[in-house]
Amino acid sequence: MRERRKPRTAKKDRDFLRKRSRHLEEVTDIGVQDYDLLRKFVTEHGKIIPARLTGATAKQQRQIKRGVRRARVMGLIP
Repeated sequence: MRERRKPRTAKKDRDFLRKRSRHLEEVTDIGVQDYDLLRKFVTEHGKIIPARLTGATAKQQRQIKRGVRRARVMGLIP
């Protein structure tokens, strides 16, 4: 008889292994004034990088989104 394969681990078991962003470790508030920080979360074409790639929390991603959009209007970033 064949040996059975091990069951795959559930996705929620792997979620705790996701690394958090090193760019945001000591940052408490993300605003338009931090356009150097905001550039790290924008691609060369101007798209905002998703949180699943950056490791930002949901709250941090909302702050990044708001900051990037405001910085675009002000002309600080593309």
